[in-house]
Amino acid sequence: MTRLRLGYHGLVLRDAFYRPRDQREARDHTLSSRLVLAGVAAFLVAVPFTLLLVLVLSSWAPLARLDADTAEDLTRVAAGHPWLLHSLDVAATVFDPWVFRGLVLAVVVWLWFRGARRLAMWAAATTVLGGVLGGVLKSVVARARPHLEQPVAHAGGYSFPSGHAFNSMLCVGVLILVFLPVLRRAGRVLAYTLGALVVLLTGFDRVALGVHYVSDVLAGWVVALACIAATSAAFEIWRRERGHAPSSLSEGVDPEAAGSLEGDQSDPETRVRQ
Repeated sequence: MTRLRLGYHGLVLRDAFYRPRDQREARDHTLSSRLVLAGVAAFLVAVPFTLLLVLVLSSWAPLARLDADTAEDLTRVAAGHPWLLHSLDVAATVFDPWVFRGLVLAVVVWLWFRGARRLAMWAAATTVLGGVLGGVLKSVVARARPHLEQPVAHAGGYSFPSGHAFNSMLCVGVLILVFLPVLRRAGRVLAYTLGALVVLLTGFDRVALGVHYVSDVLAGWVVALACIAATSAAFEIWRRERGHAPSSLSEGVDPEAAGSLEGDQSDPETRVRQ
């Protein structure tokens, strides 16, 4: 039943309109935390990405020379070895952004039915936000793709940052952070090693095919890491607001989901209280 309180400004519908001081302070604390998060995320993206962008747009000689020479040399080698060129074409298909997104989507569905729904939402949100961010940055920078003397492959759209490099880093990072809570030391080493190989091979493939510069690939990796860091920090703030103990990325973004990942169908919130 709604209670009425007589105050300085007259009758107040306390339950319906009045927010107690402790709730207002908690809300202010949450807002300040999110503002700090936004500043950190902006810093993570702005500093390395802006540096690369300025160097690219200003045609800084050392970087321009590195970009052009690396692309020319690698495509020349690929053109002289049909087997290598075929392998690069296969890798471009296997490591396509939609392949990575499909893997994350499959894991998101699996997590949802396993009961790790907040972890599934984080993985989905990170992948979607990352895809939007990557597309926006491409359109804003509008850098043309490499023009080579002997091109061995062609790709549409803009060049900076590399979508393949960006999505490989983003999706591999998401998958590793999802499964970290249930991986032992050897499993974590294997996950990081395989993940690094996939990301590096994807970046190498784009440059060797002559459809991206080295700086495009580096920019894709930087923005992907910043995106993961920002969404992980936001998720950690939400966890603490719900009363969970602080965690580090070495434990994954949601350590409490370990039971669900291993097949425990009980509520993660209940497992934490126990």
